[in-house]
Formats: sequence, C-alpha cells, structure tokens
Amino acid sequence: MDMQILFITALSIGFIHTLIGPDHYLPFIVLSKARNWPLAKTCWITFLCGVGHVLGSVVLGCIGIAFGFALNILVGIESIRGELASWLLIGFGLAYGTWGFRRGLRESEHAHEHAHAVGRYHQHSHHHLGNHVHLHSDAKSLTPWVMFVIFVLGPCEPLIPILMYPAAQGNWIHVLWVSLAFGVPTILTMLGIVVVTSLGLMRVKLDFMERYVHALAGIIIAVSGLTIKIFGL
Repeated sequence: MDMQILFITALSIGFIHTLIGPDHYLPFIVLSKARNWPLAKTCWITFLCGVGHVLGSVVLGCIGIAFGFALNILVGIESIRGELASWLLIGFGLAYGTWGFRRGLRESEHAHEHAHAVGRYHQHSHHHLGNHVHLHSDAKSLTPWVMFVIFVLGPCEPLIPILMYPAAQGNWIHVLWVSLAFGVPTILTMLGIVVVTSLGLMRVKLDFMERYVHALAGIIIAVSGLTIKIFGL
C-alpha cells in the first residue's frame, strides 16, 4: 500500500510540477514559432530535453543514495543546479533576444536611389541580410543543443525525496518505477502543452512584427527563466 501511495504521489507531482513551471514548455513553443520548426521536430526536441531533465535528477539521486548522502545534501545540490539552470535560461534568452532584435533591424527593407544617366533615376529596396542567409535554417544551429544542456542541468527537485523511501529499503526496482511514475507524466505534459499551443500559434500571423519574432522568443525564454528564480518553480 505504501508503494501504491508513493507511485500516485510521483504521478501527481510529475504532472503538477510540469504544469505550473512555464520553463518546461514555453521555450520550445516560442523557438518553434520563431525558427519555423515542423511540429515533429518540435516534439522530438521537447521529448529529448524532457528525458534529459528527468534523467539528470535520477542519476544524481542514485549516485547520492549509493554513496549514502543525506536527503538535505541532495536537495542542496538540486537547489544549486536550479540556480545554475535558471541563470543559463535567462542568459540564453537575453542573448537570443539581442541577436533576434539586431536581426530584425537588419531585415528592415529600405530604398536606395540610383542615377544611371542624366535625369534618369530609379529606386530599389533591400535589407542587410545576404541571399545566403536562411532565417529558419537549423542545419548548423546550436539552439536545440543549448536547450538540451540547460534541461539536463535543470533539477526535478520534487523527485529526490520520493526516491529516498524505496532507496532506503534497497529496492532498486521500486526506485525505477517511482522514476518512471514521475518522468512519464512530466514528459507527456510537456509534449501535450507544446503540441496544443504550437498548433494554435501556427495560425497566428505577426504581420509587421514577424521580423522581430526571434527577439520576442528570447524575451519569453528569459522571463520563463526568471519565474524559476522568483517563484522557485
């Protein structure tokens, strides 16, 4: 009965922890819109980051348990990881937003007047992005990898305490099941929110703000990082 309660607790916490933490899904939603990722690619990146997010804490917890670390030490380590992950997310958001804003300015078309003969002029408009630049090409983009590293470092703080009970009994099968009970709803909730929201955003046209979509994405990512620091989500 105790293990049933623990499994239900892990399932519930995994779902709620993800739902109330916008940093779990907002970055993928806004990057998908900004970089024009296909939905399948967005889901794949979200899934991998979710797996890395959960496994990071599971591995840390198992190492700590194997070496006999006290719960407060593991929670302290998770807290440090949370601080690091939040600053990385804020920093990445600000850097990406700055790059996006500069890119938006360079995309602005303006006219130039040219004289070809006496009394003959013509105008043409252009922007400062060369023809070889593709706004939404991720062939050489590090963005998905940066997100993966941030999510691996990001802690699942509620997971550690519920891992300790079966671990203290030396029941590693139950440790596995508790990890799955927490991890599966965490990843599915991330995917569900990302898919539903991304499908809605596909129909949204930003019109004149389209060239600043990367800047907006960076701002939103930075704000989602701030929520970790302010509210401890």
